[in-house]
Amino acid sequence: MCTHGKHDPCCARHGRPLYEALRDELDADWAWQASHIGGDRFAGNLVCLPEGLYYGRVDRESAGAVLDEHLARRISMQSYRGRSIYTFAVQAAERFVREQSGLLGIDDVALEHVERRDGFSDVTFAAGGERHHVRVDEQPGDLTQMTCASEALERPRRYVVSRA
Repeated sequence: MCTHGKHDPCCARHGRPLYEALRDELDADWAWQASHIGGDRFAGNLVCLPEGLYYGRVDRESAGAVLDEHLARRISMQSYRGRSIYTFAVQAAERFVREQSGLLGIDDVALEHVERRDGFSDVTFAAGGERHHVRVDEQPGDLTQMTCASEALERPRRYVVSRA
């Protein structure tokens, strides 16, 4: 969990209570505080290892449910951000495939192929005995505050996924 308030106050404000909630539920060496994992606007952020699964906007109240799902080898879609080994476009594609197929097992969806093109990506996953081909378009997102410390609004990249 990112709890580093010097990088962004959101991380300390939301990450510290998340850490405390999980620390009380887990063995001492299972919950770690980290200095920065990215995605400040999604604080409290949680990374589950060894799979490298990112969860965002996890609070003290929802932490136990996210952890229970993870330990049962299922993904908690409400908070799921994606796998750390995937690009943002592939993370968006995986989420789309999981939402469309209802497959929540950590290993239920496997990346097969990615082809990046000008402004979009074609992504293929194997899931549920089928191949899922999707297109991910990159677009400018809505104006938003990227971190708690942001003084100006910015447009983060947004990933719009559709069937290929």
